[in-house]
Amino acid sequence: MKQLRLGAASVAVFALIALPAHGGTAPIKLTGTVGPGFTITLTKGGKAVKTLSPGKYALTIADRSSIHNFELRGPGVNVDTGVVRKGTKTYAITLRKGTYRYVCEPHAAAMKGSFVVR
Repeated sequence: MKQLRLGAASVAVFALIALPAHGGTAPIKLTGTVGPGFTITLTKGGKAVKTLSPGKYALTIADRSSIHNFELRGPGVNVDTGVVRKGTKTYAITLRKGTYRYVCEPHAAAMKGSFVVR
């Protein structure tokens, strides 16, 4: 009987360790880049984003130029790296159904993209 309790306790401890700390799955990774030339991209797993599913995402933006910014706007999301700031930053975002647009504001005519969440 004592061995049975120890076994059940071991299973319970293992189950707690195996569960993610936040109680769900890890957010899906997206990568945005802007600059150093006149380019802006948004990818998932190295492929350009055209459609995504609703949910939680980790958006890592590499802003490689002090003359550009990366703005992402859509239902419930408003991310902006700022024009003079260079560097890499990760944002926790939740995407809902709708259209999202990303742009370099100073060069919006040439540096822009969009995707749909369905």
